[in-house]
Amino acid sequence: MTLAGAPTAPGRTKPLVGVLASNRTLDGRRTQAVASRFVVPLTDIAGVTVLIVPAIADAVDPVALSAILDGLLLPGCCSNVAVSRYRAGAAVPCDDAGRDDVALRLADAMIGAGRPVFGICRGMQELNVLFGGTLSDVPGETGHYRDGAEDDVPALFDHHHDIDIAEGGMLAAAIGAGRHRVNSVHRQGINRLGAGLSIEARAPDDLVEAVSARPCGAPVLGVQWHPEWDVDQSPAGRAFFELLARAVRGDPLTV
Repeated sequence: MTLAGAPTAPGRTKPLVGVLASNRTLDGRRTQAVASRFVVPLTDIAGVTVLIVPAIADAVDPVALSAILDGLLLPGCCSNVAVSRYRAGAAVPCDDAGRDDVALRLADAMIGAGRPVFGICRGMQELNVLFGGTLSDVPGETGHYRDGAEDDVPALFDHHHDIDIAEGGMLAAAIGAGRHRVNSVHRQGINRLGAGLSIEARAPDDLVEAVSARPCGAPVLGVQWHPEWDVDQSPAGRAFFELLARAVRGDPLTV
């Protein structure tokens, strides 16, 4: 089945993929930040041109962007989606309101326009919330996060576990169903699955590790791990960016 995708616009030699930034405070200054490790696989593996999208609501017109972008990546970051986005009456402080606002509105516009949207870690959680799902804290004893490693990034990302990829999905078509190994860096995960999402992979403790959908023809794919971190050593990581490359070109992702 060939999925509907946005053809590269006339005059472009490569597809244009938006990557959403996050609001960070660096050296006392409010900054729009995207780790370079998310961008490099997009250029080196997916072969696309990257446009960084600010996580500032008034700076982004989702409809206008969905008309020019061939795809969108919602990358991971250190903040969590505001509880109020999926639980009425929640009073928990919001980590990054701008990121929440732009992620949900832009992803919604892209999906409605038939453009591919991919998510990593927080990005997958944002997609689940967009589809009406909920999130919850992951119990520490499940081993999805290594406490005390926040200031040692290599040690943080050197925390791994197995996942089981389901038959018949995008990931299965790319690297095969069954057991694969990925990293694990997150404190939150999917609680109630969003309507219309299919589970592509689970961890041995049953936590959802990947989801997908095709609500308007183009693929939506989110993974809970960080494929960008060890993309050169991880078949599952490389497969994520190869799938994105095929998606933004309108190629089939399943057989």
